[in-house]
Amino acid sequence: MPYWRLYYHIVWGIKNRQPLLTPDIEPVIYSFIRSKVTGLEGSLYAANGCLDHVHLVVSIPPKIAIATFIGQVKGVTSARFNSLPNCQIPLYWQEEYSVFSFDERRLNNYIEYVEKQKVHHAENTTIKVLECIESAEVHKIGEEPADYFTS
Repeated sequence: MPYWRLYYHIVWGIKNRQPLLTPDIEPVIYSFIRSKVTGLEGSLYAANGCLDHVHLVVSIPPKIAIATFIGQVKGVTSARFNSLPNCQIPLYWQEEYSVFSFDERRLNNYIEYVEKQKVHHAENTTIKVLECIESAEVHKIGEEPADYFTS
């Protein structure tokens, strides 16, 4: 494998934006996500979200297409969760997702943003473009704070 550094911020939601990622379910979901990312030879730097969506900061090896990677992570995660004996409400992901690439210099900024998801949502300090999940939510990048990811 050649040397590579490919960084992505990925966002997707729960089908119909159901608020299912409760504090007791979240660690299970993120454990499944981490396991699948590792199995695909990716690196998971951060995983967090809110009741109805998740954010990941990952590196994806160039031998796997981004869409394939995301599809496999989403599919395995929901399938494993839904097969748990104590699963009372099945979890399904929506089909759409957003993915943003960035350079290594901004990695820590993206990690911090994802790790503080709940705070950003509670304080209404989210970066709109990084919260888009569906094509109807697309915003102009120029609306975002210009200095957030400049370090």
